Amino acid sequence: METKQFHITKSSGEQVKFSMDKLQHSLQHSGASDDMVQEIVQRVQDELYQGITTREIYNRAYALLKKKKSVYASKYKLKKAIYELGPTGFPFEKFISGILHYSGYQTKVGEMLQGTCVSHEIDVIAIKNGILNVIECKFHSDDGLKCNVKVPLYINSRYKDVKTPLNSQKEKSFKDTEGWVVTNTRFTNDALEYGKCAGLYLLSWDYPHGDGLKERIDRLRLYPITVSTLLSGREKDFLLERDIVLFRQLEKNIFLLDHLGVSNGRKQRILKEMKSLCNS
Repeated sequence: METKQFHITKSSGEQVKFSMDKLQHSLQHSGASDDMVQEIVQRVQDELYQGITTREIYNRAYALLKKKKSVYASKYKLKKAIYELGPTGFPFEKFISGILHYSGYQTKVGEMLQGTCVSHEIDVIAIKNGILNVIECKFHSDDGLKCNVKVPLYINSRYKDVKTPLNSQKEKSFKDTEGWVVTNTRFTNDALEYGKCAGLYLLSWDYPHGDGLKERIDRLRLYPITVSTLLSGREKDFLLERDIVLFRQLEKNIFLLDHLGVSNGRKQRILKEMKSLCNS
């Protein structure tokens, strides 16, 4: 049966044709079975109307998936969960530090480095294989916003200012330095071209291809606590304020759930959700 053509409204306001394949792929990525995916896609497709927003489609698919199995819904809401780390962006810096820490890097957040001209507070410093990576994070709370060329231009100027003093240190624990720009959304084409030309390492939701934030999170099972379908917004804020950004960190700080007054029964459900995500 031929699929009806509906135009949907993206967060940027742009209207595009509805892609059943994209919806199927995102649902499959959650771990849901083929039968479950087909059932949800059919339900969503039956409820489409011209101009429906991508947010509405996401919310409906998420609600249907949550009824089936909460852990699938948690993985499905990953991108939205990253936005929930805002609005200051500081939890996102801690999140990036956590991902790199579990990837074998030695990391520090919010370090001051003296540049040739002025001092700079660096979002994340990460050392691995003799390379000291100077990492600046650009957090967006709206998925319609992209990092344009001004972002890597500005960050490259900061990196250049600290690079010479770093490399001229008499005693240092690294051989070389590299500048990074990390965002939770996407880069414009100009930003990508400039970043490559300037020798910056760029990391976004889906870039580099096959090794973007999404792939790293799934591969390492490093999910933010904001993916939880069981923790309330107040509880997530409480944990974020105490630098618990990853579910893996909560695993080592379960006592904080007692501080929140979480009942034993609910605590067990949260632990089960956490283990399903971290160990699947």
